Amino acid sequence: MRDLVAETQLSPRDLILPMFVADGIDQPKEISSMPGVYQHTEESLIQAIREAQEAGVRCVDIFGVPREEDKDAQGSPAWDPEGVLNRALTRVRKEFGNDILIMADTCLDEFTDHGHCGVLDSQGRVDNDATLELYVAMSIAQARAGAHIVSPSGKMDGQIGAIREGLDAAGFEDVAIMAYSAKYASAFFGPFREAVGSSLEGDRRTYQQDPANYRESMLEVDLDIEEGADFVMVKPALPYLDVLAGTAERSPVPVAAYQVSGEYAMIKAAGANGWVDEQAVMMESLISIKRAGADQIFTYFATEAARILNQQV
Repeated sequence: MRDLVAETQLSPRDLILPMFVADGIDQPKEISSMPGVYQHTEESLIQAIREAQEAGVRCVDIFGVPREEDKDAQGSPAWDPEGVLNRALTRVRKEFGNDILIMADTCLDEFTDHGHCGVLDSQGRVDNDATLELYVAMSIAQARAGAHIVSPSGKMDGQIGAIREGLDAAGFEDVAIMAYSAKYASAFFGPFREAVGSSLEGDRRTYQQDPANYRESMLEVDLDIEEGADFVMVKPALPYLDVLAGTAERSPVPVAAYQVSGEYAMIKAAGANGWVDEQAVMMESLISIKRAGADQIFTYFATEAARILNQQV
């Protein structure tokens, strides 16, 4: 009876799996603060994607982790066809074609030697407009490598419009844009820095949003939609369900939410210590994000959750 009258339904097709592919490793490397999540080799990435696909996941989001010595002030490996992320995208597209949607993280933070999401000016501040040009180059390189969706996450003003114009001019009108519209300067991102080998010292509060603000996020959502976003996203998810609900109420395009590394790590840690039922909390957290209005959910639990959902059918 509960299943019959359930107001919210969660499906494997709602889930997007974030993944990491690293240069300079010869076997998968588990991320200590995110048990069960790995920096992959190209080979292990393919295998993990196949497992997710078999579970019913229809989209993966791939982050590149270059060698430290390959990073520079501009993040040039981001648009290098032989850079770790673009090589992986090419390999994944060759293996899977259109059978799974391939999303690429479109941000410089993994590739810069200072760890910020854009290039810095003479005073050490992120130069918004100079960064846009590099985001366009990165997006085009990712599209050429085989990405179906690019996902600019750096929160530069005007990034969606610049990328849309650049992709269209390069002949990639069909490549979609997932906009990180409401992305907060959050402490919940902590484990992610280990996952991507971040070089950042300090924070990103000058270009990510203040956790105290709601209306600012609605403005950012509206601007990204006007500039051509095909999806909008709220990140993190659980601490910002009010923002997610508000976004879902106003958005004419699909709305995603990102259950971030800190959210994942807390559930895993509490489960490992026997403080909570890990599987039950995992599924409850995902259904709450869906209930708040998410059409898609980025989650490191995607493969595991999809398998559970298949058993419930």
